[in-house]
Amino acid sequence: MEMCARNRPPHLASAALFLIAVLHHLPAVRSIGVNYGTLGNNLPHPAQVAQFLKQKATIDRIKIFDPNPEILRAFANTGILVAITVPNLEIPSLTNVQYARRWVDNNIKPFHPQTKINYVLVGNEVLHAGLKNLTDNLVAAMKSLHEALLQSGIHDIKVTTPHAFSILESTEPPSIAKFRQGLDVGVVSPMLQFLREVKSPFMVNPYPYFAYNPGNADFVLFRPNKGFFDGNTKKTYENMFDLMMDAVYVSMNRLGYGDVDIVVGETGWSSVGEQPRCSVENAAAYNGGLVKKFNSGIGTPLMPNRRFETYIFALFNENQKTGPLAEKNFGLFQPDFTPVYNAGIMHRGAVAMDSSADLDSDFV
Repeated sequence: MEMCARNRPPHLASAALFLIAVLHHLPAVRSIGVNYGTLGNNLPHPAQVAQFLKQKATIDRIKIFDPNPEILRAFANTGILVAITVPNLEIPSLTNVQYARRWVDNNIKPFHPQTKINYVLVGNEVLHAGLKNLTDNLVAAMKSLHEALLQSGIHDIKVTTPHAFSILESTEPPSIAKFRQGLDVGVVSPMLQFLREVKSPFMVNPYPYFAYNPGNADFVLFRPNKGFFDGNTKKTYENMFDLMMDAVYVSMNRLGYGDVDIVVGETGWSSVGEQPRCSVENAAAYNGGLVKKFNSGIGTPLMPNRRFETYIFALFNENQKTGPLAEKNFGLFQPDFTPVYNAGIMHRGAVAMDSSADLDSDFV
């Protein structure tokens, strides 16, 4: 017979309370994220996108490239995390805390916390662009925006900025990796100090896609291969993604900041393009392998058992992106929600949603 609560022995009651407390403080299980771009004239309404991700996909976080109010409203009360990007050109103005306060008032406060904004990203791949006015003001803008959030009473949004992999000077083997001279001490080191102080992550955009050639295809695409041996650390790498992540870690550690968390802001693969690497088969192999690796929680040779918060690029194929055909075809889905291939991010048994269907009232 089950013992009623009021007659439960004190030690059992204490144990139950302790277990509840432990469970309450355990980190939530993370799912993989996705970059939600909007450079298309045939894309579904953001409310349909929010409904689709909540009901059909395992994706629990998105990253957007501007503070799009329509998207922010659409994702309210969905539980899906949203990372917002500040346009690069606003960086110099954001060094002024009063300007940063106005930016928060206009772009964060009307939506948060109904929309679960988890990051404000100050610019996108700013150091890769190499514009002095942006590079010189980046860390100051990050600090100012962080202070503006605190002054507005917002303590649960982290400030960081995504970096292209080109900020590293060398990566193979990972043990010799380092940040580019001039950026390392002048920009990256003070940025990492700030991120450590405010407990925000360092965000990078590793793309094994750009390292692909027919000779290393299996290594880049998470397929069985002979691996890459780093003689300095005696570690063997089974895929290019792990090698790139450890190169970032070594570079951070070289500056004394190996304890700062790392987030993958973008990584992905084009399914259509002029080059041989662009194929549905390769895109499915890479993104499918990435999702399996993420779900395994295995980590890398130098960072075992670490599951990196990861955002795949991208949610949709975008027909108005500039550049070659490949740039328009990084999407996991067509604009009508048809999967381009199986990447392992759909709920079991889920089918694509008709983009012409009526929206549930909760998402209108």
